[in-house]
Amino acid sequence: MTHPMLEPLRGGLIVSCQAYPGEPMRHPETMAQVAAAVVAGGGVAVRAQGLEDISLVAGRVDVPVIGIWKDGEAGVFITPTLRHCQAVLAAGADILALDGTLRERPDGLTLAETVRAIRAESDAPIMADCDSLDSALAAAEAGVEIVGTTLAGYTGARAKTDGPDLELLAELVQALPELAVVAEGRIHTPEQARAAAETGAFAVVVGTAITHPTTITGWFDAAVRDAAH
Repeated sequence: MTHPMLEPLRGGLIVSCQAYPGEPMRHPETMAQVAAAVVAGGGVAVRAQGLEDISLVAGRVDVPVIGIWKDGEAGVFITPTLRHCQAVLAAGADILALDGTLRERPDGLTLAETVRAIRAESDAPIMADCDSLDSALAAAEAGVEIVGTTLAGYTGARAKTDGPDLELLAELVQALPELAVVAEGRIHTPEQARAAAETGAFAVVVGTAITHPTTITGWFDAAVRDAAH
């Protein structure tokens, strides 16, 4: 049975609102404003990174906030430990997202052990950011409600596709009909978002193409410069 909080997300667009350290938009207040703007545009949930962002975003939007805490630059760094998970929920996240790969976690706990510890404290839905069918199956066995294709192409488990990994998405939809399978990663156009939805995604996450103007500007700048030559 789908967690009651997830049903409003079915068939909808989730928007990831993140800016990277050192960028002009890297401020929790800015991200909260961006979050409010994407909800006004139809976003059914917002994915926020960092404790301050999560707290501010949760106070500005009336849709579920999927919280993550990126700590580190290599290996498992998306909400990497139980301590990070607890802090994300305490900051106000409605849904906890964490690395759902089979890689070793910094605190030595397995994903299943982490999920069990969270379950002892909270009934919030958990989203596993996966990189392969094997990791998604393991996450499902651990008891998460959501699996995403978030890390496909970034860990070495699968080749990095140009655009979303629709092949993996289709495999997950078929293998895990009882879970909310979410498409995330390299969805840069409305056409790609539609393709993910048509592949059977429970919901589609778009981040960079909506909320990262530096990258979007780069895309247009490259196109204009190519035309000039």
